[in-house]
Amino acid sequence: MKTFKINDELEIVCEWKKTRMAFKHEATLLKNGEEIGKHKICYSNRTWESFEFESVINGLLNKIKTLTDIEKTDFLKKISGKASEELDRKFGSIAMVAKLGDIFGKDQKEKNDWKARMLKAGLGGSGLIMPEDWNELDEDTKTARLNGVIEQLT
Repeated sequence: MKTFKINDELEIVCEWKKTRMAFKHEATLLKNGEEIGKHKICYSNRTWESFEFESVINGLLNKIKTLTDIEKTDFLKKISGKASEELDRKFGSIAMVAKLGDIFGKDQKEKNDWKARMLKAGLGGSGLIMPEDWNELDEDTKTARLNGVIEQLT
């Protein structure tokens, strides 16, 4: 469950729920704690949103005409920016720790091993997939590729 505060009176409470076939997102608009609107979207696979619950919040705000178009736009910018800022901070931290390999490593191999290990740890198992021939690549190529990933994260 995630809550998005619009103003002192309004907030949207979003939930993820399992369905028989997949999952759904539900958004409930509350005014001073009382429900004034609800919207749901069922998914069979995954969502393609810039932040979690984006589609269901949009649907709710379009359905319930409580906010003006300007208020709605400002609110959506605010919450999407917040998600983006959190991601930027997380990726920046991962990049910073990976860059420490240049300090801690005694040679290029140790530096590359550190960077790869920190990127894998920070991005999770499915976040960074090394090519099948990674171990056969020369250290200069590994350095260029790892530094490219780090650059993308900053």
